Amino acid sequence: MLDTGKICSFADYFVICSGDSDRQIDAIQQEINKSLKEEGILPHHIEGTADSGWILIDLGGVIVHIFAAEQREYYRLEELWDNATPIIRIQ
Repeated sequence: MLDTGKICSFADYFVICSGDSDRQIDAIQQEINKSLKEEGILPHHIEGTADSGWILIDLGGVIVHIFAAEQREYYRLEELWDNATPIIRIQ
């Protein structure tokens, strides 16, 4: 999770995570959507699919990126946004 509030005009936080398969990426998205729905929070926009290797969930101030390993390595968001403050990193 990155705090992007001071360097980004469209989001305060990025959550970046990975799945090991299309099925796992889809399960991560479904669980996020289920948890948000239980809290009465609806995404502004969802883009991408598990088989594309990248799903983006736009929650307004929070952007969730769910990657396949190959796409995460290719796009390297943590490096692109290296001026952001890391909040938490779990491996």
